[in-house]
Amino acid sequence: MEIIYFFMLKNNFFLIGLYGQSNGLVAEWLCRGLQILVCRFDSDPSLQIKGDFYRSFFFLLFLQKNPKILNLWCIDMIESITLTNFRNHKNCRIETGGHKNIIITGPNGAGKTAILEAVSMLAGDKGMRGAPMGEIACFGANGGFSVFAQITDETEVCVYFNSGDTNRHAKIDGDNAALADLSRHLRIVWVSPREDRIFVDAASDRRAFFDRLATSFDSSHSGRVARHAKLLQERAGALKNNADSNWLNALDEQIASIAIAIAAARIQYAGEINYFMQDGAVSVDGMVESMILGGNNTSAERAYLSYLKDNRMLMNDKMVIDGVNKSDFGVFNTALNLPANLTSTGQQKTTLLNLILAHAKLVHTKTGACPIILLDEAAAHLDSAAREHLFSELGASQAQVWATGLDANIFQNVPDATFVSCTDGEISNIL
Repeated sequence: MEIIYFFMLKNNFFLIGLYGQSNGLVAEWLCRGLQILVCRFDSDPSLQIKGDFYRSFFFLLFLQKNPKILNLWCIDMIESITLTNFRNHKNCRIETGGHKNIIITGPNGAGKTAILEAVSMLAGDKGMRGAPMGEIACFGANGGFSVFAQITDETEVCVYFNSGDTNRHAKIDGDNAALADLSRHLRIVWVSPREDRIFVDAASDRRAFFDRLATSFDSSHSGRVARHAKLLQERAGALKNNADSNWLNALDEQIASIAIAIAAARIQYAGEINYFMQDGAVSVDGMVESMILGGNNTSAERAYLSYLKDNRMLMNDKMVIDGVNKSDFGVFNTALNLPANLTSTGQQKTTLLNLILAHAKLVHTKTGACPIILLDEAAAHLDSAAREHLFSELGASQAQVWATGLDANIFQNVPDATFVSCTDGEISNIL
């Protein structure tokens, strides 16, 4: 029996000691049919590392042997939230009463999704709809809005928008703060009806979805993705204008460096989420990812830089190159032995929900934080068995879940729940 000791500092886990059987320990990770050697502990003893996977793997192995430790970590959830002039909610307040599951029901157009959208904006980005701020403000009001929440650790966070401003503003405990600082207090992930088709829609939609999930652990990841896209545009312009080779060399070096960081983050996320994924396996497929898996970050960066320098042509005034901008994520349903995109609509929804729940477990495992999951039309496309499975998972999850639906009776078996009835922007909070 292995005994593992760990020291934890913020989001990084360091291996202090590993004692195992004399014949050693070989750990392997399976991802898209590839065996990725994570680490090896032999009787000499010597520790050989490939990549940066070992910290996560050993910590997950430790938790597998000591699952109760998860319950010892602090859990921060939203205690109350107040919406002012937010879409059709002129002034509403929801008390969660310490419950993990908040169920919001009501007819179409009542403002259920607006409540989820308000919660999503507390993550510091544009929210689950990505709508312009002027469209969010309640029609006929002063043109601004605010979302104020109190967390169980007594922190107060607020996002607000004033008429005439170009962007939102944030406050933490009454003091002005950067929007990006909000993610330190609340980690929020959502599934809306738009994501229900994520497995059959364009690869660009899947990349954006999984990159958003990966950003939960690497706050710079989304910035790198945006920077990479901008550099590709600059490169296309330079090629059209016949820029000198020195300028193109500088661009290619930046693109290659950022591409490696993006691909490495995607590979790590896919490997880690698979540890918690139920009846499914996540894979990421692309040129740069394959280069990393076939060697290491340094060799992959050299190889990709060479590829960029050898491909400086335009086709119909467009730059055509492969890279992380062409990568794709896939999810395989291991219970049905089929790719998720070949399963039924209901089965795809179940796989998607399993993915989000696995993400929540991963967030809690790596950070100790209690993520907030937003499920718009949570029970849509699910049969009774799938709903029961979802409700059971919600009860066991280390997350606070905000879910919407038309009929409250469907959610009657959700454990540890508070119900919110919503009609024309007015709410009734039933604790």
